[in-house]
Amino acid sequence: MQASKRYTLLKVFLVVLAVNLLLFIVGFLVITFLQTSEFKDNNRRMLTATYLGKELFGLIFQTIFYYFSLNYFNRLMVKKSRAFYYIRAAGVMIIGCFGYYAARHFLFPENSGGEKATIPQPAIFIFSYTVSSIFLTGVSILLAYLNNLRDEKKERKILEAQKMQLEVDKSQANFKFLKSQINPHFLHNTLNFLYAKSLPYSAELSEGILTLSDIMRYALNEATGTDDKAPLKDEIEHVRNVIKINQLRFSNNLNVNFEVNGVLNGAQIIPFVLITIVENAFKHGDLQRPEHPIEIKLSVDHDRLYFYCRNKKKSGPKEISTGLGLDNIRNRLDFAYGSNYKLQIKDEADFYTTELTIDKL
Repeated sequence: MQASKRYTLLKVFLVVLAVNLLLFIVGFLVITFLQTSEFKDNNRRMLTATYLGKELFGLIFQTIFYYFSLNYFNRLMVKKSRAFYYIRAAGVMIIGCFGYYAARHFLFPENSGGEKATIPQPAIFIFSYTVSSIFLTGVSILLAYLNNLRDEKKERKILEAQKMQLEVDKSQANFKFLKSQINPHFLHNTLNFLYAKSLPYSAELSEGILTLSDIMRYALNEATGTDDKAPLKDEIEHVRNVIKINQLRFSNNLNVNFEVNGVLNGAQIIPFVLITIVENAFKHGDLQRPEHPIEIKLSVDHDRLYFYCRNKKKSGPKEISTGLGLDNIRNRLDFAYGSNYKLQIKDEADFYTTELTIDKL
């Protein structure tokens, strides 16, 4: 906010001119419609050179007065000055206004039809001009205060908009960073499998590479929508690809039950959430026992999604895990759905269960 020159001289002049013209027109019309001899005399006096000269003198003074007073009071308000400075400035301006009224009275004395100018009693003179001076100064303070208040409100809105934009930019940057952490994590696990499988060279290798290519194309696809969401049916398709690759790793000996219920058309979800949960179950689960298959269930009811994944834990040494995948899922869900989701993880002695509910896809 500017501390000085808040009001330009031209702008102040135009406003003062407009107000005075409006008052002049209103006064002229009122006097014209009131058909009395006294009002007719006043009407004639409004068109005299003396009256017009007085109005021009008043216009010049008011323009200069409001230009300096408004800018000065605005500067005091911007600097949060103490009351003493306002009182001092108001006193100087009241004295200046009083001098203006006195000069106008003696330079442009009011006559009544050629009669000698009447001079009011000193007490009345001082009282009326003091009240007028205080009124002009008060108007100046009030206008400066209201405009300063409006400027502060605009500045707050700009700062709030900038702060909000920074938060959005920060959230988007965090989201993209988190998303970039998931893809290499999944790629690392899958490439280890492809490397191990390629050593003796298997006919299944080409099928695995093709499936992996589909998954990576899905992961790197930038056309997932302006809100960084992908069609739910595509996410499910690549969950099936994850299952397919892991079946290839273990010669189709894994026990997996995957159920999908509900209407998927039009539903969208942030990508790689379901895939990461399933991939985590394959990594740490014991899936070679028919009595304990991995249970994967997904149901959609209007905009509500429910996803369930349960697996038996491996016995013996555990694979090293950073927990990065699930932490990223939570952060991404927080960003995308706020309070409209619930992620529950049950880490029991023998079983690991993940349940995800999204109330509004």
